[in-house]
Order: sequence, then structure tokens, then C-alpha cells
Amino acid sequence: MSSTPTTTTGNRRSVDIGALLLEGRAFLALIVIFVIFTALAPNSYPTVSNVLVMSSHVAIYALLAMGMLLVILNGGIDLSVGSTLGMSGMIAGFLMKGVNLSPFGIDSTLFPPVWVVALVSIGVGALIGLVNGVLVARFKVAPFVATLGMLYAVRGLASLMTNGLTYNSFGGDEALGNTGFDWLGFNRIATVPIGVIVMVVVALVLSGVLNRSIFGRWLYASGGNERAAELSGVPTRRVKVWVYVVSGVTAAIAGLILTSQLTSAGPTAGTTYELTAIAAVVIGGAALSGGRGNIRGTLLGAFVIGFLSDGLVIVGVSVYWQTVFTGAVIVAAVLLNSVQYKGRRKVAGGGGGAGDTAAAPPAAPQSSASTSA
Repeated sequence: MSSTPTTTTGNRRSVDIGALLLEGRAFLALIVIFVIFTALAPNSYPTVSNVLVMSSHVAIYALLAMGMLLVILNGGIDLSVGSTLGMSGMIAGFLMKGVNLSPFGIDSTLFPPVWVVALVSIGVGALIGLVNGVLVARFKVAPFVATLGMLYAVRGLASLMTNGLTYNSFGGDEALGNTGFDWLGFNRIATVPIGVIVMVVVALVLSGVLNRSIFGRWLYASGGNERAAELSGVPTRRVKVWVYVVSGVTAAIAGLILTSQLTSAGPTAGTTYELTAIAAVVIGGAALSGGRGNIRGTLLGAFVIGFLSDGLVIVGVSVYWQTVFTGAVIVAAVLLNSVQYKGRRKVAGGGGGAGDTAAAPPAAPQSSASTSA
């Protein structure tokens, strides 16, 4: 008689440990990666300066991934973020090189200040996201198709700006107020790169939006069950448009940082970065079906990809093997996500307890928001 409770308790403990490992898999993967590459390159990989440099690289992926997370939480996908990143850099390069006003009958060249360049570039990213959102929300175009079309359209427009050439040398002229663009990619505050600080600020803002605002509850509810959310009064169309706008903005910010780091802007910048962003979201534990995921996990996913890629470079692994290893990590993350959320679906469908509560439409915003905390 007494053996059954003991066995049951043991099973519960093992299930809890398994669930804990699943929930924290991105963090554990990051630790394993750091330990392995520290052992392989003890004099270069674990140094503070190298970690900060790697973090500045991660900032690009993380910014793209955080915008992508909002779209995926809504049950969509944004394949245009890499092209938006490239277009943002091209707009910045065009403005920093000076705008020739002769077509308007003015024999002069306008050099806008850096803050204007940044705002215009971010505005272009927001506009691209708005077009995506309207196509998906208003015209019911499938997210994959709409954003794939924008991927090609935006990349083509970026190439048309210079016939495929690259903008170089953003030195500008101090008297004209447009110098210092490289500060975004090279300057530091208390030894921390500006790009990393921007990443942290964006992460805190978006985390607050998801966890503390009504918009965040709307987003989790519409991603978990759009029809139920709509019947509960959630403005699902407005939410859908805004997540694509935010994705465009974060991609534009990433484009500005990358352009500053490279001190050049090319129309091919950000190619395949949309796949990296999706991978970071998946590694971070978000469900591609929508409604599940958080900023913390997405940041960890971006660090896993960034630290893995840089570590492979440091130890001299072939670029082809780098692609193989990165792909293997992504496949493993998808499999673990399938195991994790398959278990939750079984619990929800088993009848009784929290599963039924989570499935009820009125409780969807609250339960989803608490999952993201």
C-alpha cells in the first residue's frame, strides 16, 4: 500500500525535472556552448573583451528576433526582416552621403543630422511593417506569402538605389552635423557596446509591453485562439498590424547598428537573417503556432546562435561545418518544442484542472500572459 505513493512521488519528481530542463534548455545550451569553447580556446573565447564583442554581434540577431517573436506570438511569420534591415542601412547610407537637391532646382546638397537619418530609417522600417500588417490583417493574405513578397520587393528596391553598389565612408562633415554615425557600432558606455545597450533597452520595453500591458494580453490571446479572442472583444486586426510594424522597427534598428559596425551599407546586407531570427525564437522556446513565448527565451536563443557561430570561427571550424552545426541546433530546438507543447496539449485535453481553465476563451489573455512572465 505504501509503495504506490512513493512511486507516484518519484514519477512526479522526474516529470518536474524533465519539464524544468525543457523550459531552461536555451540557458543550458548557452552554458554548454560557453564551457566547450572555453576548453577549446581558453586564451581567447572566455575573455571579457571577446564576450562583449560577441554580444555586439548577438545584438543584431536579438533585435530581429524580438520583433519576430511578436509576429510569431500572433501566429504569423515575417520573412522580410532581413530585407528591411538591408533597406534601413541603404536609406541611412543615402542620407549620410548627402541628398542632391538639383532635381528640385536647388544647386545644393543636403546633409541631414544623424538623428534625422536614424528616424527616417526607422520610419521606413515601420512603413514596410505596416504594409505587411495591412496585407495580412486587412486583405487576408497568408503571412508567409505577404512577407515573402515584401522580402523580394524591398531587396529589389534597395538594389535599385545604387544599381547593386555599396555606400562607403560615412565620415561626413562635422560642420554639417552629420558625423559620428559610427558611434552606434564602435562606441561604448562603461565598456559595454552601444549596440548591446540598445538591445537591452528594446528587450525591457517589449518585455514590459508583453507582460504589463493590455496589448500584451491581447497578443497572447489572439495568438492562442484568434476566433475566441475576437469574440471576447480583442481587436485582433489592430493587434496583427501592430506586431508587423514593431517587427519592421526592430529590423530597422538592427540595420542601423549593422551599418555602423560595417561603416558601409550594401543592398545584400541581412540576407538570410530572417531565418536566423526565426531560429532564435524557436530555440528560445516559442511555439510557431502562436500564443507561447517570451522575450527572455528569445534573447537566450539569440545568444546561443551568436556564441555558437563566433566560437566556431574562433576555433577555426570551416564555414560549411558552421552551417551544419547551426542547423543541427535549430532542428534539435524544434524537436524539443514539439515534445514540450505536445505534452501541454495532452494536459489541456485531458479534462480537469488548469488545462480546462487555460482553454476557456475568457481566461486566455490572463493565462498566456502569466506563461510569459
